[in-house]
Order: sequence, then C-alpha cells, then structure tokens
Amino acid sequence: MKPLHGQPGSVVPERSDQLSLFDSAPSEPTWEVKVSGRTRRLTVRVYPGGRVEIVVPPRTSPKAIEQFVARHRRWIDSKVDAFRARLPTVRHLPEQIELRATDERLPLHWQEGAGAGHLLERDGGLHYHGPLDWKIATPVLHTWLLQAGRERLTPWLAEVAAQRGFSYVRTQVRRQRTRWGSCSRSGTISLNVCLLFQTPAVVRYLFIHELSHTQHMDHSERFWAKVALHEPAWKALDRELTRGWQGVPDWVFG
Repeated sequence: MKPLHGQPGSVVPERSDQLSLFDSAPSEPTWEVKVSGRTRRLTVRVYPGGRVEIVVPPRTSPKAIEQFVARHRRWIDSKVDAFRARLPTVRHLPEQIELRATDERLPLHWQEGAGAGHLLERDGGLHYHGPLDWKIATPVLHTWLLQAGRERLTPWLAEVAAQRGFSYVRTQVRRQRTRWGSCSRSGTISLNVCLLFQTPAVVRYLFIHELSHTQHMDHSERFWAKVALHEPAWKALDRELTRGWQGVPDWVFG
C-alpha cells in the first residue's frame, strides 16, 4: 500500500451548495483539507485521479487532522487499492455510447484518417474520422459529450423547474470528477455531463436538489424539506447517485 505523503497545508473553504459526485475511488498519494461549516466531525473522501480529501469543521487544528488521518489510514489505503484494481489495464475505444438518462444507444463507427479527428452524430449513431489513438480520439468524444449534455440536460432542467415552480438564471454543463451539480448565489445551475449515464429518476432528483438551492443555499432542514416535497424518494435516489460513478465509462475521464 502506498502511504499518503505531506502534512496538512492550506485549508480550503468548501462550498456548501454542491453535491458530491463520488464517495470513493482510486487515488494516488496526494490529499487536501477542506473546511465545511456544514460538518461537525472530520470525514475523509477518496476521489479518482489521485486525491484524498479531508473535510473538517471550522477551527480544526492541524494536529487533530493528522491524528484523524492516522486512525483512518488503513481504510484509505484499502479504498485506494480496491478502486485501482478496477482500472482497465488496456483501454479500448468504445463501440457504443449508452445514455441511460435519455434511453439512447448510439453505435460508434470508427474510420481511420489523417489530421485531427472529428465526430458527427447522424443516422442514429456517431461517425468518427481521424487517428484511431486513445489520446486523440477521447478529447473528440469529450467535446461531443458536452454538446450532447447541453442539448439534452438544459431543456430537461427547464421543464422540471417550470413544473415545480422554480426559477434560475442560466445553466452550464461541465465534465467534472467530483460534483454532480451546483447552484451559485447568482442563480447559475451547473450540471455534470456524467448525468447522462444515470437513470432518469436520478437525474431528476439532481435537478430537484439544485433547484432547491435557489431557495436555500445550504443543506439545512428547510432545504431537505423542500427536496422531499418535490421528490419523496430522495434518500434512495441520493444513495444511487453516490454510486453513480460506476456507470460512467472510462473514456469520459481518459
């Protein structure tokens, strides 16, 4: 097992209006500390891409953080090893992209060619022309995925907001590793394009979660009461969303 290196350094304030994307995943020996006014105890999260996050209440001492890490070191290392073992040793370009959120299955047609790769969506499928190289082709897939997210998620969010009497200023779709969505105080709702790989019920729950933040910029009892009013099954859906990384293809972050 690889140890965690470094000492607790600068403490980064944690935003209170975001919903976590992963509860644990493969990690390299790097980590950071975040302060959260919403938490009363120290917690640890292991994320993909080599990041261990320690979430602490305000005014937590560095010594208390070091002791907490030492107590949970074995658990952290086990999570790191478990999720590293799930990483594919050989990466293959996908033959099909399945968007569970919209019940779409798009076959991918690969045609090797020179120059920069490009991707077109037509005839119920995706057609790529360019170098058949993972490092060249996956950024092209990322660009398409973001566009697909804007076209599919943005109007869907607007529809849910209108049905439930919420209002917001604008929407942006991003490809993030650690957040499913967020809502800013200025009324901007950010959505993770990885929602396309989740079930419609889970996506709708995430919409309700972020729309509720337009009225309550915290995770208070009033906030959760608002969420429950519009989505009574939110607890089960929240647990499903926490595990949602399992449905995200490896090329999305490749």
